[in-house]
Parts: sequence; C-alpha cells; structure tokens
Amino acid sequence: MSAPKPLMTVLDGTRVEPPPIWLMRQAGRFLPEYRALRAKAGSFMDFAYDPALASEATLQPIRRFGFDAAILFSDILVVPDALGRKVSFVGGEGPRLEPISEAGVAVLRESIDLDRLSPVFEAIRRVKLDLPDACSLIGFCGAPWTVASYMIAGRGTPDLAPSRLFAYRHPRAFQALLDRLVEASIAYLARQFEAGVEAVQIFESFAAAIPRPFLDAWSFGPIRRIVAGLREKRPRAKVIVFIKGGSGTPAEIAAATGADAIGIDWTHDAAVAAAGSRGGLALQGNLDPLALAAGGEALLHGVERVMSGFRGVPHIFNLGHGIIPETPIENVERLVDIVRQNRN
Repeated sequence: MSAPKPLMTVLDGTRVEPPPIWLMRQAGRFLPEYRALRAKAGSFMDFAYDPALASEATLQPIRRFGFDAAILFSDILVVPDALGRKVSFVGGEGPRLEPISEAGVAVLRESIDLDRLSPVFEAIRRVKLDLPDACSLIGFCGAPWTVASYMIAGRGTPDLAPSRLFAYRHPRAFQALLDRLVEASIAYLARQFEAGVEAVQIFESFAAAIPRPFLDAWSFGPIRRIVAGLREKRPRAKVIVFIKGGSGTPAEIAAATGADAIGIDWTHDAAVAAAGSRGGLALQGNLDPLALAAGGEALLHGVERVMSGFRGVPHIFNLGHGIIPETPIENVERLVDIVRQNRN
C-alpha cells in the first residue's frame, strides 16, 4: 500500500513534521510557463474550460516546486456561468458579469448545468493521471456570499456595497440567490470528488465586508449547508474553509461551518489562532504574500513566525491569501526549502 499523503494526514487531524505545503494561486502569472500557456488560451474562460490547458496549469507548480498538494486550475465564477449568467474577464481588471437584478434571481436556472462544467471534471481526471503519488489534489468553489457579490455588482468592489444594499433592499431575492448557490455548489463539489479530487476548499474572500449580525446568515450558514449537503453525497469528504477577514476563533468557525480545516489569513497571529483551535482541527496558513514577494529576512522571519505559532497543532503551510504575480520564483523555492529543512 502507498504511504499516507501528508496533506490528507493533516486533514485527518494528525500533525505532520514538517507541515505539508501548498500555496493559494500557486498556478499563476508569477510562473513563466504559466504565462506561455495563458498566451495560447485566448480568453480566460476558454483557458479554464480547456482540459488540456487547465490540467497543465495545475501541474506546473508541482513539477517546479514539488508541493504536497495541487489545486485545480479554474475559477469560482464557473458556477454562475453554469447557472446561465455570462462571465468574462477583462485583462488587468478582472471578471465581468451582467449584474443580476431581483427579477434576474427569479429566472435563474433551477439547477447548475454540470454538462457545461464537464471540461473541469475532465481536467481533474487528467491531473490525477500525472500527479505524484504523495501529492493530493484539491478542488474548490467560492462561498455563496463571495460568488453572489460578483453576480450582484458584476465585478469586484472594494467595500461590497452593491451586495449589502441588495441584501437590505431585496432580502427574499438575496436569500433565494444564496440558496441557489448553495445547491449549485453542493452538486459541483460532489462531481469534483467523483472526478478525483481528494479534498476541497471553499473560498470566502469577502467576509470582512459582512456586518457582524449577518455573518452567520450570509456566510457561515450557507457554507455549513454546503458542507452538510456535500457529506450527504460524499460522507468522508474533507473540506477546508478559508475565511478572509472574518471574525471568530478557528474552533468557532469550524463549529459554524463543519469544516475539517480552517484557512487563516495573514492578518491573524498564528499563535493566537492556534490557541483558538481545538484538538484535531487542522489549521492552514498564514504567511503574508508580501513577505514572500519581498524575500530575504522578511521571508525568513515570516516563515519562522508561522511555523512557531502553529507548532503543536495539525498544520498545512500556506499563504494568508494568494501569491501575487510579482513574486520572484527563487523566493518560492527558498520558502519550500525553509519549510522542509527538517524533512527526512
């Protein structure tokens, strides 16, 4: 039998020394091989829906850095696309959607078009064929609040004002939109497991904009329903929840969402986060992406703080958010060396 995979061991609640490592946005513009691949793809959505290109992008950082996990190259906005909302990307500016109205929510597709997403599942199958034995494959989706925010505003916005205003003005339509995204996400993640992923991450990128009284209704509650619905279909599914800017201890967030692991952003102190954990709960994070981009002493001391802070708890080394395009490759190589310096 093959040896247990480090990432999956940690998700089972056991600490591994040194911790497994992967990085959010590890397949991205900081890699020259990614930029060459992206140039062949045409639009970003064409890239995401091309199984050959998407699987290659997923595997590139594994070949270069030997991370303990690959995360599927795709985008959280394939879900609204598969619900019938047109999605595009503008170079240098990000995603664009036709903003959804109260009436638009009423005519949204009843269920997600999984056939539309068949290239994503084919990419997963292709990655599995070439992934090293010890490397885990992570799938993902966006949390309903985060995805709904893009659908309502039609783009990313600094303070999520369009989404909050929509929720206040049209509470029933807003709830209906969250409900539709919950059901779509359950079906999408379940199919990802069927195709071959071993764990999934739910990205709640905009939690900081949610007023505290609405945190459970708009964020934790919908995520909790996704996790529960997924486990009805895949009882042993491992789920990481990454909350950027949210409040609460890891134990509180895990209890509120049902997650096996909690991703910690870079604004949190690792030792404080670890102290707010509970036995067997895996924590992931939380190096500042800018410390990685800076390199040198900032990188060294940043890694030391993370490693020291999370010592004694099941830990997955990661950034506190995605790697930025300006990050030098040699800094990532140095990061992996530092984290693994005690690995036998």
